[in-house]
Parts: sequence; structure tokens; C-alpha cells
Amino acid sequence: MPKIIGVLGSPLAEGNTAMLLDKAMEGAKAAGCEVELIDVISLDIQSCQEIYYCKDHDTCILNDDMIPIYPKFVALDSLILATPVMTMGIPGHLKSFIDRFQVFYMAKYFRNQPLVPADLKARRKSLFIGIAGMDIPGVFNGTKQTTKAFFDIIDSPYHDELLIGGMDSIKDITTRPDLLNDAYKKGFALGALLTTTGPPSITRG
Repeated sequence: MPKIIGVLGSPLAEGNTAMLLDKAMEGAKAAGCEVELIDVISLDIQSCQEIYYCKDHDTCILNDDMIPIYPKFVALDSLILATPVMTMGIPGHLKSFIDRFQVFYMAKYFRNQPLVPADLKARRKSLFIGIAGMDIPGVFNGTKQTTKAFFDIIDSPYHDELLIGGMDSIKDITTRPDLLNDAYKKGFALGALLTTTGPPSITRG
């Protein structure tokens, strides 16, 4: 069964971003995928120290909660990343999480030995869910630029998005069932790409 990982970048485990991600993952599961949630704020991780151990190794020298994350990201079939906009970018803990994927960057661009197998790379796609308090032009520019770079590094290209501005006015996403339904449909569509086309998922231990 194809596996989709959902990454929650919000510091609020039960906030608006989390509810949208839950709906998207519910949709992916309904499409026939296995889903797993990674709540970034709950991880005990350090920021990248630029030690460059990953220049020559497929892991990081910092022994924290990122170590078991890496094989999950090698094996996943697709990804959903959900985050709020903070100071026109992504929250700090999520940024630290993304920066630690220097492990994938070095393998792909420095050693020319990508960690993701070519056959799996061909079917991987990512969905980005973002919310912002303000509803102004360009409010998602920073988050999208970082997210696209991250998706490229892990060989799961930016495929679709659900961007919701004006949350300062909406306040509670449960008052907008249409938006929650949009998240469900985006997740279902991502999952359906895996369950209706392409080769079988790689075997996982």
C-alpha cells in the first residue's frame, strides 16, 4: 500500500493548520493510502551545525530525532506539508527540520548519489497546505520558495497546493467546512495518483 507522510509544521498540535492536514490525510487514506503524521514541534532536534558529516555519509552526525526520520523520507511515496506563515516565512522549528535534510542535498548534488531510488522518485509528488493571518499579495512567497526547494531536495516535487489567507478574519477553520473539504479533496487526489497509476511501492521493513 502506498504511504503518504503528513508533516505538521505548526506549533499548535490542534490548531487550524493541523485540522486542514488531518482532512488532507483523511482524503489520502480514503484513496487507499497508508498515512503517517510527523508533528515537527514534538521532535527533539537540533538546528543544522554545518559539520558536513553528510558530505560522505547518508545520515547526520547529530544523534537526535532526525535520525529515524531519514529512512522514512527515502521510502515515502508522497508527502503533504502543512504550515502557517510566520513573519512571511515558515516557523523556526520547521525550518530547522528542513535544514537537516542537508543529508539528502549532499547525496543528490555533492556525491551525485541520490538517496531516493529512481523508480520511486518518478511517482513521488508533494502537496503544500499553507495558511496566513493576512490576506495580502505575496504573503505565501517565502513559504513557497522554501517548500519548493525542500521538495526538490527530497525528490518529491511540488505538485499541488492549498493556500488560505485571511485567517485573522476566519479565526476558526471549523467555521469554513468548504475549506476543510478542499483539504480532503486535495489529499484524496494526491492519494489517487498513487493507487490508480504507477508501479508498486518499494518494500518496507
